[in-house]
Amino acid sequence: MRTFSRHRLSLVAASVLTLGICHTATAGEDLFGYVKGAEAMPKEAIELYQKVTLRNDKGQGTYRGINYETELEYGVTDKFAVSGSAKFMSLDTSGLIIDGYLPKEKNIGFATSGAEVGLSYMFLSPAKDDIGLSMTASLDYDWIDVHSGQDKDTLSLDVGLQTQKYMLEGELIWVGNLGMESTYADRAPIANLPEDFDWSTDPEMELELKMGTGLSYRFAPNWFISAEVLFETEFETEIGQERWSFFAGPSLHYGSADWWATLTWLPQLSGGGEQYEGQKDTSLHLIEKTEQEVRLKVAFNF
Repeated sequence: MRTFSRHRLSLVAASVLTLGICHTATAGEDLFGYVKGAEAMPKEAIELYQKVTLRNDKGQGTYRGINYETELEYGVTDKFAVSGSAKFMSLDTSGLIIDGYLPKEKNIGFATSGAEVGLSYMFLSPAKDDIGLSMTASLDYDWIDVHSGQDKDTLSLDVGLQTQKYMLEGELIWVGNLGMESTYADRAPIANLPEDFDWSTDPEMELELKMGTGLSYRFAPNWFISAEVLFETEFETEIGQERWSFFAGPSLHYGSADWWATLTWLPQLSGGGEQYEGQKDTSLHLIEKTEQEVRLKVAFNF
């Protein structure tokens, strides 16, 4: 029988196998790369996350962005948690200039790029109630544009709702997410751009809507395989709906009493909105998004 540390014990249904009790997903454990569950952190639990996201390929030239986020989350009560994170990035882009978005080739080895504070509250527990329900809110400040690597001040408020359902005594887990992010963005001017290049330095307001769902199955003790679908669309001040995209892909998760890890591949299946001149694959949005993303999450519990 697996021995769990006190702060990892949560009201999650455990399934009993012939060899004993096997590990099920516990509070704060992300089975997916992008969508989130509704189970809250236990009181006084501390979890340290490291998230690395590779954004790769815009269809032409070279585009490779890596985003790093180090987050610390603390359970204030059994329903309420707070978090803070520091963000970093690297970027390599060449052979592709996009009017209004990618003004110059850029090579950033590693740089600090932003910070975020957040909170979450669980209204219904997926272990105690028929379905779990939680709410998250975060305030995010970035000083580098993750798409172009240029100087850009952005202040974002992200609000989301999460639902979660345990089935088959915890072997099968469903989650659903709905979110909205509002952003104030202000670009810095860039010297020596071509006269006809569009690089607006007027402050902008952006509104992004996000919907996602996922299903996870425990196929062996401590191991889960998952699939998730994500839809994102963004509206901007002057042009209305700028983009939309559907993403879907698998995740592999391992969880133990003291640490867990999740690896996710999320390719873009379809997208629309603005396209850059000469874009070959017109079925995708490749100005702000890429053809695929790979994300690794690793967390340690204290």
